[in-house]
Amino acid sequence: MLQVGLGPPRSPGAAAAAFPAAEPAPGEEDSGTGPEALGPSPVTIVVTSEADTWDIDTSSSGLGCGHFVDWDKMPEPRQPARIPRDVLGRPPKELKRLAREGCWAGSHAGRARLYPRLIQRVSCRLVTPDALVYRDVAGRLFGKPSVSSHPLPEFLEGCPVPTYCLSPHGVTALKKILICVGALFPDITHSPLLPPLAALLLHYSRDEAQCFESLSRLIASNAPHAAYIDQSFLAHQASCMTFGDLANKHCPAAHRLIAGAADNVLEVYSEWLWWLFPGLPFAYAVRVLDVFLLEGQKVLYRIALALLRHFRLSLAPAGLRGSDVKAELRAFVGNIAQHVSVDKLLERAFGIRLFSRKEIWLLHMANRKALVERGITVVQRRPSFHLAVDMQNFSSSTVTAQEMRLVWSWIPERFSLFPPLLLFSTSRDGCSLQRFYTCCEGYEPTVLLIKTTQGEVCGAFLSSDWSERKKSGATSGFFGTGECFVFTVRPEAERYEWVLIKKPELAKAVPRPRQRSPSPAPESPLGSSRDGRGSSPKHLAVPSAHRRGRLSPFLAVRHFLLPSKSASMFMSGSRDGIVIGNGAG
Repeated sequence: MLQVGLGPPRSPGAAAAAFPAAEPAPGEEDSGTGPEALGPSPVTIVVTSEADTWDIDTSSSGLGCGHFVDWDKMPEPRQPARIPRDVLGRPPKELKRLAREGCWAGSHAGRARLYPRLIQRVSCRLVTPDALVYRDVAGRLFGKPSVSSHPLPEFLEGCPVPTYCLSPHGVTALKKILICVGALFPDITHSPLLPPLAALLLHYSRDEAQCFESLSRLIASNAPHAAYIDQSFLAHQASCMTFGDLANKHCPAAHRLIAGAADNVLEVYSEWLWWLFPGLPFAYAVRVLDVFLLEGQKVLYRIALALLRHFRLSLAPAGLRGSDVKAELRAFVGNIAQHVSVDKLLERAFGIRLFSRKEIWLLHMANRKALVERGITVVQRRPSFHLAVDMQNFSSSTVTAQEMRLVWSWIPERFSLFPPLLLFSTSRDGCSLQRFYTCCEGYEPTVLLIKTTQGEVCGAFLSSDWSERKKSGATSGFFGTGECFVFTVRPEAERYEWVLIKKPELAKAVPRPRQRSPSPAPESPLGSSRDGRGSSPKHLAVPSAHRRGRLSPFLAVRHFLLPSKSASMFMSGSRDGIVIGNGAG
């Protein structure tokens, strides 16, 4: 039995204390003691209520670094920090190493000095609101009365607002900052990361205006391929899908476990950012912030992947105790200190061999395009429909619905948004290879399922249109991209990917000359297929000509400088048979 399916066609009040922000004397190092240093102990996170309005105390204003902190909530230091006086003069690579190793993890004063200066180095738009703008806008918004009421910014709808170790005075300041962000950045429609970042930065800001300016620069960052904050539901959901793709490749054991227990894998991965903020305890979250300010969003992917790996290890060998995977992940992250120290977590996160920042950005843009094709818009705050494919009504004599759910979780997220459509089956279409080609041409990607006479099931995910085989004329030419993979379902489920995914050192990623950067495609109506199979709005039709030039994913061969021509051989088809993969390893 042989079947083929497809994804989309191409185409409260405690005493507050201030910590000093003075520079150390020349030649000295900063040593954090007492409340000067942070340790890894977890801190209870308080989340503000999501009322329709916030009460704002306009008589308050920050007087110095640490003025917004409730020191009774701060964890005890584990060891003093020793920050070289010339730390900001170090080369970028050395500065990243120091941040990863926690060079200033034990010093509040060190962070208070470093954070604003690191953020000033972030490339951002020319016209970006600063501290002076904040003071002006805050004065006009909140006026002179001691208490006034202001609506909750719309971009915070459904987003947790953690307060970490802020005092009541600090919580008031946080609310004012977020309201001003909503007033000065009206294009932000959804941003789960923004409230935690504002709260964390406020711990180390001398006043509200400085915190606002730091946050503004992160929002307005225009560094290539290094976004800091997603600012729409479309961008956030594309990030969730990108994380799902990365988890699929770098955490296969955890991914297989989640796919077997959850009806909707993407729904589980849609909480990946919550695992970090506000899921992690304060001492862990602020260490993540240390490296995030230097390296951008790629750091968040790394740490979330490391958390997922540790989650899988914490379950072995019993596996999941219940069916609520999301709840178990939340509980694990909240109690992370019982499983791994923050130093070890970061060490393992940076031990993961991710692709380059540009390649991850290309994958994010491809996922964004797929969401646009499903009708998600930039101004949309929530999806108007369920994004996941419902496998409950799936029927096949080759695989069960549960097995198909696992296979569907393996394919790239942007394709798994779409329901499978049967193109060819030997029970319906016969065993002609030419008939197989005829039925499958014009569709990409496709999933091939093969059932042997012994009941074994294997298959392949094929990223390219079978019609590309004709480009080689009478010869059997190879084509396809690095997203192709083969797999087994029975007797054991396993996926076998391109060798460069596990050993990226075999290829060097290079930018393609004169290649235009991708941008979200405008929503376009679906066409009609030649046999009527694409007439349903639930199905994608045969791709029209203008879609055939769409950007290939980040694993496409053309994004790599490969060691030999043979490394780009993934699939081939001729009159005699088909070949998927390559021999000799």
